[in-house]
Amino acid sequence: MRKSFLIPLLSLACQTPATEKQIPKPAVTQLATTMAGKPWKTIGEIPVPPGFERTIRADGSFTAWLRRLPLRADKTVYLYNGWKKRNQSAQYAVIDQPLAGGELEQCADVIIHLRTLYLLSAGKRSQIRFSDNAKHEYTLTLNAGAQQLQQYLVTVFARCGTASLEKQLPLVPAGSAEAGDVLIKGGAPGHAMLIADMAKDKNGHTIYLLLQGYMPAQDMHVVINPLAAAISPWYRLDTTEIETPEWTFSGNDLHSWERR
Repeated sequence: MRKSFLIPLLSLACQTPATEKQIPKPAVTQLATTMAGKPWKTIGEIPVPPGFERTIRADGSFTAWLRRLPLRADKTVYLYNGWKKRNQSAQYAVIDQPLAGGELEQCADVIIHLRTLYLLSAGKRSQIRFSDNAKHEYTLTLNAGAQQLQQYLVTVFARCGTASLEKQLPLVPAGSAEAGDVLIKGGAPGHAMLIADMAKDKNGHTIYLLLQGYMPAQDMHVVINPLAAAISPWYRLDTTEIETPEWTFSGNDLHSWERR
């Protein structure tokens, strides 16, 4: 649904249910213990479970760029207004990236923001385009500076969301997830999460890291896996239902812009 500048907190991208979803806190694992002892500096430093290795990706790929996203040493998630988020049990690590759109930058907007920064860094400015529900397309002018980029992102955050991003990105088959793909359930409420990394074992089993923003607008963060403490924060996505700390997706909610 469209967001509005006129009603500050009207965002149908990822509304919080009336009763906040409660997920059991996972048992302490070796990965969690290691994280507590050493704050990893980037997504690419988050350890994989024994027997797994990160997939090889070209240096200019979206995956390689996501792996270089910096992490804060402090795992606290703050809202856009500086307040602490009520639920502090969902995150494994917090991305050290300021919000560009204040209260407007929620779940789908975080993904749009990161995708835009990647395309700029990769010299692919002409590919920066997002569509609203009416299929009106927003592009970034070739000579845009920092101020114009900020204005562009705020405009896109206000007019696009989970429903429009779900329409824009092609659906891909369940079980074929790649880093950079997006889990989206458009609507009111709706939610979107970015697959930030992936790893495989020698038998071809694949696991993934999931990154999200949420409502109210808040720090981007890598989430824990609430139902698989042995591999948390990594996920297996070869199931019909994907349970995350604050949302449940179906295996049919997978979309991609890397495989158009």
